[in-house]
Amino acid sequence: MKNKGIRDAVLFVVLLALALVFLAVANRIQHGGGSIDIQEGYIAAEQDGQNIGQIFYKLYKPAGVSEENPAPGVLLLHGYQNDHETSAAYSIELARRGYVVLAIDEYGHGRTTAGLVNRGYVNHKVTVNYGEDSEADGTFKSAGGPVRYRVMMNFSNLSFFDSRYTMDDAGNVLKDSSCGGEIAYAVLASYPFVDFSRLALSGHSMGTWSSWTVAAAYSGTEIEPKATVLQCGELFRESAYDTGAVRFNNVLLLQAKWDEFSYFRDYQKIVSDELLKSELRCEFLGTDAAHAAWNTTYGNFSDGSARRIELLYTNHRLTTHHRAGLAAAINWLNEACEMNPEIPSESQIAMAKEWLVLLSMLLVLASLMPLMSLLLELPFLKGIVQELPNRYRAKTGRQWWKGAVITMLIAASTYPFMTQLGHGLLPLPEKVFRMTVGNGFIAWYLLLILIMIAMTIVGRIRGKKKGTMQSWHDMGLALSSEPEKISVSLCLKSALLVLILAGVMYLVVFLSEVLFKLDLRFIWPFFKSFNAARLGQFFVYVPFFALFFILNNSKIMASARTDWTYEPGLKGFFQTWWRTALMMAGGIMIVILIEYIPFFLNLGPGADLLFGSTFGGPFMSLLILFFPQVLVFSVLGTISYRKTGTVYPGAILIAVLAAWIVTGGSSML
Repeated sequence: MKNKGIRDAVLFVVLLALALVFLAVANRIQHGGGSIDIQEGYIAAEQDGQNIGQIFYKLYKPAGVSEENPAPGVLLLHGYQNDHETSAAYSIELARRGYVVLAIDEYGHGRTTAGLVNRGYVNHKVTVNYGEDSEADGTFKSAGGPVRYRVMMNFSNLSFFDSRYTMDDAGNVLKDSSCGGEIAYAVLASYPFVDFSRLALSGHSMGTWSSWTVAAAYSGTEIEPKATVLQCGELFRESAYDTGAVRFNNVLLLQAKWDEFSYFRDYQKIVSDELLKSELRCEFLGTDAAHAAWNTTYGNFSDGSARRIELLYTNHRLTTHHRAGLAAAINWLNEACEMNPEIPSESQIAMAKEWLVLLSMLLVLASLMPLMSLLLELPFLKGIVQELPNRYRAKTGRQWWKGAVITMLIAASTYPFMTQLGHGLLPLPEKVFRMTVGNGFIAWYLLLILIMIAMTIVGRIRGKKKGTMQSWHDMGLALSSEPEKISVSLCLKSALLVLILAGVMYLVVFLSEVLFKLDLRFIWPFFKSFNAARLGQFFVYVPFFALFFILNNSKIMASARTDWTYEPGLKGFFQTWWRTALMMAGGIMIVILIEYIPFFLNLGPGADLLFGSTFGGPFMSLLILFFPQVLVFSVLGTISYRKTGTVYPGAILIAVLAAWIVTGGSSML
């Protein structure tokens, strides 16, 4: 036992040390090997003469740039549910080529304290491209419901549009569709080491609407952008705004072939040559249908009329780090800003940083398991470890598969509807439940909680009649010494154990942010340090997540255990884990297949085809993030259950991690 403790301690230290080494190397890469200085800070945000919070920024300044030798500046604006670090690929690659880059957290995201509600909203929406709508055909309609829903229904609506779109009879006003971008752009232009005559901007998804807004705000001024790069952006007719007052210089649109969001496909099912030759796209390119082509530049950079649509064979979320898209953007900005860097656009290092940070995150998560073993040797926490239930109740092949299929089908059939309901319309108190995507998961989890409780009650009633009723210990919820009594003390001790584990992980995240200006992530936000508001939100959401995962792990790991659960060693673990993973992530995989198989067959995204575009978009595109997360959670849950004989430690740990991801950096009303 002593030797095992030493092995666990050594493994814990080695895993953490490797994580820190990888983070240090990733930090070196983001600094361009020493050629880029990186600073972080806050910009005060005002609206209608009132302070509404602070905008967080990350500034990349190339070596040699100074007041005497100013460089072009580029503002980067991320998408919905992302943060400044999602712009890291553009930040690193542009800074390596001599650009000063300012990447911000937009309203309601990351460390920015101004909420998304400061974008503003009105009580109407359109269901086609702006400028193509009308009340007569029903494409201009009223929008009611919670504030968060109306804010999201107005994402395509921009501050510089005609007052028909930006004001309503109730006195609501669309205030700042740049989400702080206008403020940040002015700050970038004011730096003495920035050549304000050569400014540009780029945004992804929600950030493309912010980019349009910033470009419009400074149109005709001495600091108007020389170019705008839209990474999955929406086009609109000039009739939506005052064409005499606004002009856009040298616009590049990066078009994802498999974009899950309908408005970035002009509300068409697929991205095709027919889409490219539409009247709207031809108007943007300044050509006719006979001459419209992908990856072709129209107009001239000298007068700002250059236009191009680059077709990228990727999906919406991966556009931010797509090598060909990034190369096209670099070339575009070089031309517009009259830059001639020595580094070719195809020579990119940013993804190496992402992979290293991913490895670091996985190593830190892995280190929690030997740390758990060490903590379970402490006298106070030792009682968490229970004997596994009697083996004779283990599920056999047909029994197990029946339960697994039912579990997967329930998850798959409820995910598209409940997540979207919670995201927009579930009547939650919005001053308490401020995490927009978190509300989607809350709705889904609450329904699944009710289903699991109902199934447990029915199962116990049937089991009692047949004399096969599982005890609470069989379900992983009670002490082996008191199998018929749900153990509150076991749950509380497990929560204390998880608090220590999460505290250690939080310390690593904090040190990484301080020492390396990096959080634990892979492209999108995962584990970030909290400010006061986000910490408060964590405590709001984590009880719901904990209840869900305790019941979920009870059903999947304890009640559905097999003979392999009792087998020691790697073989026993893997045979147990793949079954756990299938039940936890199988429903999500079904939804992924439903969504993407028709898409890749050029029919359109499955959710749009089956349920309408209302059920496409955010929670469909989230699947490529959610699925690997759940796989990692299944590993942690399997190890924890086999180690302790109870579901509490694994379930509470997973709940804490999941709630951390949701509240740490994603969209906040």
